[in-house]
Amino acid sequence: MGDIQVKKRHSIKKSAVAQLKKALEEQLGADAALFDAKRLEVVETDSEFLIYLVDKKPLLMEFEGWTFPTVRGAVERPFEARRVTVDSGAVPYLMNGADIMRPGVVNATPDIKKGAPCIIAEERYGKPLAVGIALFDGADLLAQEKGKVVRTFHRVGDSIWNLEL
Repeated sequence: MGDIQVKKRHSIKKSAVAQLKKALEEQLGADAALFDAKRLEVVETDSEFLIYLVDKKPLLMEFEGWTFPTVRGAVERPFEARRVTVDSGAVPYLMNGADIMRPGVVNATPDIKKGAPCIIAEERYGKPLAVGIALFDGADLLAQEKGKVVRTFHRVGDSIWNLEL
């Protein structure tokens, strides 16, 4: 993923805010309230992502029909839902953009759904490092013995993380 160019940036209407909150609640449940703010803006970019600014920070994104926090959003407003935890051996590969393989997973929350976004966190400090799409439900993911279990598409250090507005 190359650098993201901003096309437009504007505040969103109250009706759009309500839709955004509903979409976020579908993903995070009660933790969606962490992203309530007085000012919400949308940033249209030249990529397939729509970025939402919460109090002028890129904390939410919309991609492939769902809304989910960016890695920066998960770091600044921590939540426990939809989380896959990887061991320290997987971190260097993850930082280079690799997908998550089953041997590197130490835990996964049971609310993970196949085809839905999840936060990928490291084991030692629990810090979010990436966002990916789960290839299995939570229990099935842990039942796997080998193979790819999460497709990573946004991580610390990529163009979304480095987006300056």
